[in-house]
Amino acid sequence: MTLDEELDRIFTVRDRDQMQPTIDALLPILAEHPADARVLYEVGGAYDTAGQEQTARSFYEQALQAGLSGDLLRRCYVQYGSTLRNLGELVRSDEVFQQARQDFPDSPSLAVFQAISLHASGRFDEAVASLLEVVAEHVESPDIEQYRPSIRGNATYIRSLATPT
Repeated sequence: MTLDEELDRIFTVRDRDQMQPTIDALLPILAEHPADARVLYEVGGAYDTAGQEQTARSFYEQALQAGLSGDLLRRCYVQYGSTLRNLGELVRSDEVFQQARQDFPDSPSLAVFQAISLHASGRFDEAVASLLEVVAEHVESPDIEQYRPSIRGNATYIRSLATPT
């Protein structure tokens, strides 16, 4: 079984309410592959889901340094930025989401989680504008289609109300 197959298998059987068995299954893999970007990311994610954000943060940072790419990088940005927000590191969370949005400008999940961090920072107008942009760009519905130009216009207007940071 390849490393990716083993990691996939572990996450197929995980119980998000009881993450310790998943962590226990990942630790021997981490010992064998301590510099593997995906292993570091997955260990971070397991600790994050278990509510151990400080531990998760370290693994996310190591995974980013180890060279995550593609969808794993996008997912790590979402989780790392959110973890920083949960730890009260709102400026750093904002920096992570700004970089993430540059790397993945069309990702609705990044935009949504960035909006949550903007809200936590008290940047309510930017948060609402960002969510409206996600709706306008990614929600497919006849109801939305009819109002898409108005939703975009309101996003632009609300963003213009935001206090520069």
